[in-house]
Amino acid sequence: MAATRASGTNAVRYGTMRENVVNLTVVLSDGRVIRTRSRAKKSSAGYDLTGLFVGQEGTLGIITEVTVRLYGIPEVMAAATCSFPTVEAAVDTVIQTIQMGIPISRVELLDDRAIEAVNAYSKLTLPVTPTLFFEFAGSQSGVEEQAAIVEELAKGEGASNWRWSTDADERSKLWQARHDIHWAIRALRPGAKGWGTDVCVPISALAEVIREVRKETSQQSFGTTLVGHVGDGNFHLGMQIDPDDPVEWAKANEINDRMVKHAIRLGGTCTGEHGVGIGKMKFMREEHGEALDVMHLIKNALDPKGIFNPGKVLPEETRQAAE
Repeated sequence: MAATRASGTNAVRYGTMRENVVNLTVVLSDGRVIRTRSRAKKSSAGYDLTGLFVGQEGTLGIITEVTVRLYGIPEVMAAATCSFPTVEAAVDTVIQTIQMGIPISRVELLDDRAIEAVNAYSKLTLPVTPTLFFEFAGSQSGVEEQAAIVEELAKGEGASNWRWSTDADERSKLWQARHDIHWAIRALRPGAKGWGTDVCVPISALAEVIREVRKETSQQSFGTTLVGHVGDGNFHLGMQIDPDDPVEWAKANEINDRMVKHAIRLGGTCTGEHGVGIGKMKFMREEHGEALDVMHLIKNALDPKGIFNPGKVLPEETRQAAE
């Protein structure tokens, strides 16, 4: 999680690993062991080494210890779900919710294909339409007020089937579709190879990117599902590919490329939390421009022999520009 600067469903309220890693112990390529910051609550001394090593994907050093922030358990937690006529209507509801400053803990989107998959897998009877899953936290009165405002916003965008509860068992049932989605997607096409990819864009551009991706995937021979951490502008596209069909692999690769390039054009990133690894190196220059050369300088300074995850994150063909 720290190495890829990843996050989870609570990131809309609590942030990603970037905001929640306090300190790291890191082994460098020459064997030195460093701690990236002191225990002081704040410091203006020196470079932000914690920020440097969170997200470096094992290319600059080996993280051996992580100190993270902890948060108190809220007095009351509530879950809610509702169905929408379109993905755009669901995303517009989220945008309005965030613009109003409502402190939601989680808000997740499953498109109609994802809902269909989870209905079949988990034996649910949810309307096969784009669906939002909310979680609220705080005092009893605060949670009730938050839920009431979001319900009103959702209904203003044509939402239906609003359900919510503060009971722990009921909350779990309301979120079951989201919790089961990984296995539901895998069950869509037995024997298929799953390809999961993600992008992240400014939330104002989220509906546009999702709309274009769904156009691309609507006529494909393989199944696709869309799951979004929509409070962050981040969504995941899952494609179930026949491992023996080169045409499907080529088409999936084309869809991924177009999705990423569209996201970058809109001020977004090639990956919100999956990381770069090998698969998304080809987009690094387009996203970062000359800043990529600075990344190579840092890599060469901290790992001059290239022993940490060689051939990952930074495209080799751009290394010479930094040397």
